[in-house]
Formats: sequence, C-alpha cells, structure tokens
Amino acid sequence: MSKDACGERGAGRVRVMLADDEHLIRGALAALLGLEDDLQVVAEAASGPEALAMARAHRPDVAVLDLQMPGADGVMVATSLRSELPDCRTMIVTGHGRPGHLKRALEAGVRGFVPKTVSAQRLAEIIRAVHAGSRYVDPELAADAISAGDSPLTAREAEVLELAEDGASVAEIARRASLTPGTVRNYLSAAALKLGAENRHAAARIARSQGWL
Repeated sequence: MSKDACGERGAGRVRVMLADDEHLIRGALAALLGLEDDLQVVAEAASGPEALAMARAHRPDVAVLDLQMPGADGVMVATSLRSELPDCRTMIVTGHGRPGHLKRALEAGVRGFVPKTVSAQRLAEIIRAVHAGSRYVDPELAADAISAGDSPLTAREAEVLELAEDGASVAEIARRASLTPGTVRNYLSAAALKLGAENRHAAARIARSQGWL
C-alpha cells in the first residue's frame, strides 16, 4: 500500500501509541483496539526510552502508558511528552495504583488514569474521551489515593531517597544533590523514621511502592 493510501486509511482516526513492557498484554491490546473503526495503533513500545522515541517518530494523538516500565516510568514519559509533544494526550494504565502515583500523574498532565483490569472496549471509550479533551480517573484508584493521603516526605527527603535507590554512598548522594554528607544523613534518617524503615534502602523501597518517588 502506498504512503498516500496509508494516510487516507488513517484519516480521521485517533492515532494511538501503546507502551507496556509485557509483550503479550501490549499485543493483545493492540489487536483489540485495532478492531475499533475510529482508532489506529500507530506505535508500540516496551520501555520508557522506547516510548519517547516512538512518540517523537509517530506523533500519536494519545499515548497509553504503563505505569511501571524499564528505563523510565509512565509518569516520567508523560512529563517529557507534555513539553515535547503538547498535542499528544497521555494516559496511565496500572496494575497497582499507589497513593502517590495519581498525584504525580495529574501533575504531569496525564488525562487518564485507569487500572489494567479495564476492558478493551472501556479503554477505547476512555481513549476517545481523553482525545476529545476530557479527563478520566478510575473511581477506585481515586478513592485509594484520597484515603491514603499525601506523602509524608519533604521534597529534599524524597530527592535523597531516590538517589539512594541504586545503592549510592552518602558521599555520592551528597555530590549529586549538592549537599554536605551530614545533611544527607539527616534527610535519610528523617525519611526512614517517617516511613518506619530500618535503613535508607528499605525507606526507598517503601516510598517507591507508595508512588512517593
């Protein structure tokens, strides 16, 4: 089929990109959405960096992003797309909505936040709504986020905990954050105390699991 013919075939359809590191889920979803007359899956990605590259290449109308992906999570990808491709609306699909995830997603300009248990038909409806300018947040995920409350961590505590995730030493964290080692220790101790963690590594895991990093 010629390039012009392909363009005519996709005219008027919502161009969708799917990003999920689980190939089976992504492939099945692409096939099901492909059955919708007004939707066209133009790109697929298995990681955060690949999602950004595919979005830049294909310029989709709506990017459906898995929350947890290698390289960069869905919220990080959405944040980049907001500045690079402002016409591309973003949605997050997650298998485990944690308290901080919804807040981070909304701050990143995400227009849809849905669980992976949603049916393909319902997802198609939400994609259409998001493309039309509406916002959709799954009621159960929203209720969980509200009941859980905000992160107890300050911005600096969250920053140093995130730097501690990869096992960096206090000296290395201090260098990256432009802080003194003593200040870093204070922040890490405060964060661990607030989260009831025995050390900074456990604190980082807890904060990450709750969506606070």
